[in-house]
Amino acid sequence: MGRWEPGARERLVVAAVDLFTEQGYDATTVAQIAERAGVTKSTFFRYFPDKRELLVAGQETLSRLLTEGIAEAPDDAGPLEVVAAGLERASTALGPESRELAPRLKAAVAASSELRERDALKSVGLAAAMTAALVARGVPDPTAALASEFGVLAFKRGYAEWSEGDRDAGDELAGYVLAALDELRAASASLG
Repeated sequence: MGRWEPGARERLVVAAVDLFTEQGYDATTVAQIAERAGVTKSTFFRYFPDKRELLVAGQETLSRLLTEGIAEAPDDAGPLEVVAAGLERASTALGPESRELAPRLKAAVAASSELRERDALKSVGLAAAMTAALVARGVPDPTAALASEFGVLAFKRGYAEWSEGDRDAGDELAGYVLAALDELRAASASLG
């Protein structure tokens, strides 16, 4: 595959996850990732500053979609309804390719403390984006922070269930994420 072919970024992510799973994060080099993806090392660096950043490929898009969904939610919606609108919008960014990659990504993250740390930072970044968007709508900071944490937890729970589900079903991530948010809302009500 020539370096000029489209989809280099996506191929780099898939190649990296596969190599991290096969030989471990620490043993994988940027040169190996580039070679597996069919691009040059300089092409790798056009997309990512280092191999750690491959894990958060798409975080900027998710954050943008979350904040757009929050900003466009109805004015009379409560904080969790607004978060639901953001989660629904962000879920559209993850399709069948993400679902196929998820088990390998999970295994790669589980095997590397550095990747687990980076994954945790990704969650913090998504929560911060949602909190800022909620505060911009006039939601008080403590409420915005709590609603955002619910949103991150719902996204993680829904994503895990979706990615482990029947790949032939054709169901979309949004249904799983919104169901997880509803479960969390019900669970919080039982806290008293």
